[in-house]
Amino acid sequence: MMNKNILKTLSNIPGWRTNRKLIVIESDDWGSIRMPSLAAFQKLVDKGVPLNYGDSLRYNQNDTLATNDDFTALFEVLQKRKDCKGNAAVFTAVSVVANPDFEKIRQHNFEKYYYEPFTQTLEKYYGNGNPIVMWMEGIKNKLFVPQFHGREHLNIAAWMKALQQKEKDTHLAFNEGCWGFSNKHNYNVMYQAAFELTDPAELELQHHIVKEGLELFENIFGYKASFFVPPNGPFNNALEKTAAQCGIKFMSSSKVQNETLGYGKTRKRFHYLGQRNEWGQRYITRNCFFEPSQPGTDWVESCTKEIEIAFRWNKPAVISSHRVNYIGGLIENNRKNGLTALDKLLNKLIIKCPDVEFVTSDQLGEKIESN
Repeated sequence: MMNKNILKTLSNIPGWRTNRKLIVIESDDWGSIRMPSLAAFQKLVDKGVPLNYGDSLRYNQNDTLATNDDFTALFEVLQKRKDCKGNAAVFTAVSVVANPDFEKIRQHNFEKYYYEPFTQTLEKYYGNGNPIVMWMEGIKNKLFVPQFHGREHLNIAAWMKALQQKEKDTHLAFNEGCWGFSNKHNYNVMYQAAFELTDPAELELQHHIVKEGLELFENIFGYKASFFVPPNGPFNNALEKTAAQCGIKFMSSSKVQNETLGYGKTRKRFHYLGQRNEWGQRYITRNCFFEPSQPGTDWVESCTKEIEIAFRWNKPAVISSHRVNYIGGLIENNRKNGLTALDKLLNKLIIKCPDVEFVTSDQLGEKIESN
């Protein structure tokens, strides 16, 4: 097998280049429900719902809507580490803007899907401690800048079909207010993969979801999203046109995309940093990974090496680092461990590369566009 570092080196060769040492931290899943409580987790485990399949265990054990304490601790770490221009480290918070309205769906006997803005979900979870104020503080202080991850982190068509067919595990999870277990129904579609297709006819619904989600994003945050990261990756490229019409200028994609076509079929598409699609959007590809809540890897060391490879090839370091790494609402030590690792990584980078610059994904996209 080819050495991992050689593969990383080769994958950094194509695409846009810069002599500046730019660092982007893209953090997915903000705003989305995962596990409401440890009691819900244990109840589902006891009933045999598969919550511990592969990498999903760390999400189901640790990931939930961020609390005020989560934001306070995260902002403290980001604010502490400054780049060569005096700017603090910043998260591009790749966010969904809605979650299912479980009660309303149940009231209508699972015949129709209903959603609520994620701000309402926060109120249900945290009441007077609603952390939406922290979201806005993060935006104001340029520490936490939301961009678009979809309306929900949920495949509506696959989930509703399973609920209507009375699929046992799906209903057990629904009763606890969640869906993120390891299901593979209807052409292996995962519920978390919001834009996977079981049937090409679902594209019409997905166009509507993208359009409505981007409108809701602007209503909540007061600005248009310009960067879109499809949840879990699967995505039909016909949706790019709708996203472009609604203001999306930059698309995230893996370097080898398996475009979903429906009925279990896919089409390979190859992307590189700065590539332009037919709607004028630029692709932003990730080349570094930082997941300290996933055991078995020295994530500070491995991410540092990936960043060094990117800089060696005059590429920005675009780091993927999910929300789960920084959440302590279920297990406080998860947040502590994740932020300790993040602080070490940022400090190490500033010492090794004093000329680093922290930028958001949309800022990177604008730099590519202006070049």
